[in-house]
Amino acid sequence: MMKSPGLKIYTIAYLVFLYAPIALLPIFAFNDSRVIAFPLAGFTTNWFVEMWNDQQLWIAFKNSMTIAVSSALFATLFGIFAARASTRYNFPGKPGIIGLIMLPLVLPEMIVSMALLVILIGIGVPLSIFTIILGHVLICTPYAVAILSSAFSSLDRSLEEAAYDLGETRASTFRLIILPLVMPGIISSLLISFTISLDEFIIAYFLGGNQTVLSVYIFGQFRFPQKVPAIMALGFVLVCISILLLTIAEYFRRRGIAKTGGKDTGGFL
Repeated sequence: MMKSPGLKIYTIAYLVFLYAPIALLPIFAFNDSRVIAFPLAGFTTNWFVEMWNDQQLWIAFKNSMTIAVSSALFATLFGIFAARASTRYNFPGKPGIIGLIMLPLVLPEMIVSMALLVILIGIGVPLSIFTIILGHVLICTPYAVAILSSAFSSLDRSLEEAAYDLGETRASTFRLIILPLVMPGIISSLLISFTISLDEFIIAYFLGGNQTVLSVYIFGQFRFPQKVPAIMALGFVLVCISILLLTIAEYFRRRGIAKTGGKDTGGFL
């Protein structure tokens, strides 16, 4: 079968369109000019120093870390419950319940944010870091469920039944047998949820109130042209962190599949 040259051209063009902006980040992050344009003026690390000395940036970073860590922990915890229930038990309304849990994956974040904003204001909850965490847990939980469902479904049930035969309770079997086997999936879920929460903007913008988080801070700084080079440097650092976290998460995902003897059908997405 002959390969289509048109398909190859389309694939290359798509990858260039997708990754070219990311490739430009380090170029302008080290460019010795406040103007983001070619030709380049020279090499400098001044923008990283300016980024490092920005106190408002550190406040936003601290808030974002608090939100991302909390969201990752709660989303993974809820994901463990949902994934365990969906892969191990049958109960009335199971498809509908799991569908509702996964619904945020396909709903526009703008709609989710507006709905949450109306509900929270309606019941008198003040907008704060806590409300951002609520929104991010809602968004991250479906990803955690997807990752952990794969980990739980690949478990050999005979190991669980053998533990029961040897006198273990359901609680001790889950703690001593099941959790260690799905731990790579749990770690992957934590890392993916952390990355999604750290990068998320719309919910943080709607539900943050007067609390500054990293994504909203970056958006606001683009109003000031003299701040753009430092933001490019920050973007380069965040891309490196995201790639590192996703690489670690993928490593643990593959390790978990290999540990349970399952078949790897691809990456997270």
